[in-house]
Amino acid sequence: MEKALIVTVGFESGFNKTVCEDDMIELRQLVLSTGAVVCGEVFCKCRHPQANLLIGRGKTETIAEEARRLRAQCVVFDVDLSSTQQRNLEEIIQLKTIDRTQLILDIFSRRARSLEGKVQVELAQLTYLLPRLTGKGIVLSRLGGGIGTRGPGEQKLEADRRRIRRRISHLKDELKKLKERRGRLREKRQAMELPTIALIGYTNAGKSTLLNRLTGAQAFVADSLFSTLDPLARRLVLPTSQVVLFLDTVGFLNNLPHHLIEAFHATLEEAAEADLLLHVIDMNDNRMMTHIAAVYRVLEELCAMDRKILTVLNKKDLVEDSDQRSRIEKETQPDVVISATRGDGLEKLISVIADSLKGLLCRLTACVPATRQDIVHKLYNWGKVIQREDRDGAVILTAVMRKHLAQQIVSYYKEDADISLKNP
Repeated sequence: MEKALIVTVGFESGFNKTVCEDDMIELRQLVLSTGAVVCGEVFCKCRHPQANLLIGRGKTETIAEEARRLRAQCVVFDVDLSSTQQRNLEEIIQLKTIDRTQLILDIFSRRARSLEGKVQVELAQLTYLLPRLTGKGIVLSRLGGGIGTRGPGEQKLEADRRRIRRRISHLKDELKKLKERRGRLREKRQAMELPTIALIGYTNAGKSTLLNRLTGAQAFVADSLFSTLDPLARRLVLPTSQVVLFLDTVGFLNNLPHHLIEAFHATLEEAAEADLLLHVIDMNDNRMMTHIAAVYRVLEELCAMDRKILTVLNKKDLVEDSDQRSRIEKETQPDVVISATRGDGLEKLISVIADSLKGLLCRLTACVPATRQDIVHKLYNWGKVIQREDRDGAVILTAVMRKHLAQQIVSYYKEDADISLKNP
């Protein structure tokens, strides 16, 4: 096992000891998720970040001494490092030095199994790597700038950049195709009137365990961050005989790098398009409120805050103190409190889900001019047509569909057809 020394950095502007301690805990969990071991922890408090070393030479030499004493094989920083900072730190520490984003990318690359997951991980890795090639050519050629000083190392650097840009362009095209495929699958689900429920939440909150309990899925489960990366869809028949589709999504993370969100947008938008979101929260985690805020920040980026969200407190079996449990429930105002591992509270959860889905459907009746077959086609695609009558140059249709889709049709075609809505 690789031994890692982890470094948490705090700056005087906006310094918060509790936040720094939480960052240290999360960084430790991330390192453990890669299969490495944490041999030591260092906290550095600085006035402001320095362009060349981030934390200053004295503190860097202290880290180097600590790494030698503990016989560490790498040093991991909890903040993003520029290429210059990373190179300078490695020269002093004399060990591989990586930052938080590299650590997350390493975990993602280990856990990706599907084609889409692998494409998304590679895109995120190359997007991270491209700007960090800057300056590498100077190291290779050992020549200064200016006319007549362009060495072979710099030429190799430009070739590497071109190859990476071409590969990024290719991967984006692949993701675009996969996104179109996901869109077609969503249209099919909508046509089948299958309501979709997305499991969202901070990584390691217990989403996959809950999916396995509810649907009998075989999703991989482990007590580590990002134990599952690829999305998984499974059906469940509710007590009302309604069939729903559960979607497991990649776990969220505090300060998730922006290019990671962009790379996984095709997967995360499953949550944005779902009819109902189950926000699973680990109530046994002391950083629970920070994690909740991180999840909502990602939902805002995905423009998914308009979806109905059910708050589900998980792992109640790990919170034995009744007073503590009451305090947590008062703070979060959950819809349901469960233990996915033991199965506690799942019947109530299913009942709450069934009640929440009742208001999703409506009945749409439309009198469409026979010349507007595009509207007729849309009604067939977006809902289930239960009655049709063709007469006097018009098509009269009655369809059952999702309420938000029916409202879109009304807003799009209210000038072209006589459309009315009512509960099914």
